[in-house]
Amino acid sequence: MKAIYILFAALSIVSCQNQGQGKEDINKAKQASIDSMKVEINRQKVIDSMRTEMANLREERKVESQKVVVVHQQADGTATTTTTKKKGWSNTAKGAVIGAGVGAVTGAVISKKKGEGAIIGGLAGAAVGTGTGAIIDGSKKKKE
Repeated sequence: MKAIYILFAALSIVSCQNQGQGKEDINKAKQASIDSMKVEINRQKVIDSMRTEMANLREERKVESQKVVVVHQQADGTATTTTTKKKGWSNTAKGAVIGAGVGAVTGAVISKKKGEGAIIGGLAGAAVGTGTGAIIDGSKKKKE
């Protein structure tokens, strides 16, 4: 009987030691996971900043390519140069396109009939976007 008690005590001690090692292994795995997540977050920050810079460069190139130089020559032989900027989309058109896209996606996600929901959502979104863009265009004209 004493042998069983001694065996039971020995097993208890060994199992407690194994649990301690198991907890250490779990903590190491957790820390490794946290470290890899931190590395991934930092990597994604770098990628996002590069994308932002590339978008800014593209926008600058786009603006420079839209400039038109007009040279007026006067009768006395002098020339005047004016630089004008090509006009892009109006806010009304941008609002209609953005609203239609967002409305279509939202309608497809919400509705049980995906196609029907996308069509209805797209039309409603385009209408709201057009109205919003027209309001923005109107307020910009008032400022000028």
